[in-house]
Amino acid sequence: MEIITWVERRRRWRLEEKLRIVAEVERLGASFAAVARRHEVSRGLLWNWRQQVRRGTLIPEPMAMFTPVQITSDLSSLDCPTPARRDPAAGRPPASEVSRIEITLPDGTCIRVGADVGLPALRRVMAAVRR
Repeated sequence: MEIITWVERRRRWRLEEKLRIVAEVERLGASFAAVARRHEVSRGLLWNWRQQVRRGTLIPEPMAMFTPVQITSDLSSLDCPTPARRDPAAGRPPASEVSRIEITLPDGTCIRVGADVGLPALRRVMAAVRR
């Protein structure tokens, strides 16, 4: 008779651990069952992780990068070419141009977004530019 004195809980796997274990399975000559046993993970779960990696749904997060930022109040001091002003009679740019963010990448690509653009949208734009 076996007496269980603890409650077995689901294990939480970090993304890095999953990718490391899947990479171990993919090595030449690796035994699928041995890798699963060594890491105490079911073969079915390991199979799912492997399929997710192959489909591209289980991918590592991109590395964070720091980029120098220059904050200016004068739009003419930027290297990024400014668009034609919509209100030529006024001496200053319209409020929509003042409240925008301009990002100039090292390759010369210039991205202009409104200050009200959310972080998820900006991430999608930056990911598209990097491709």
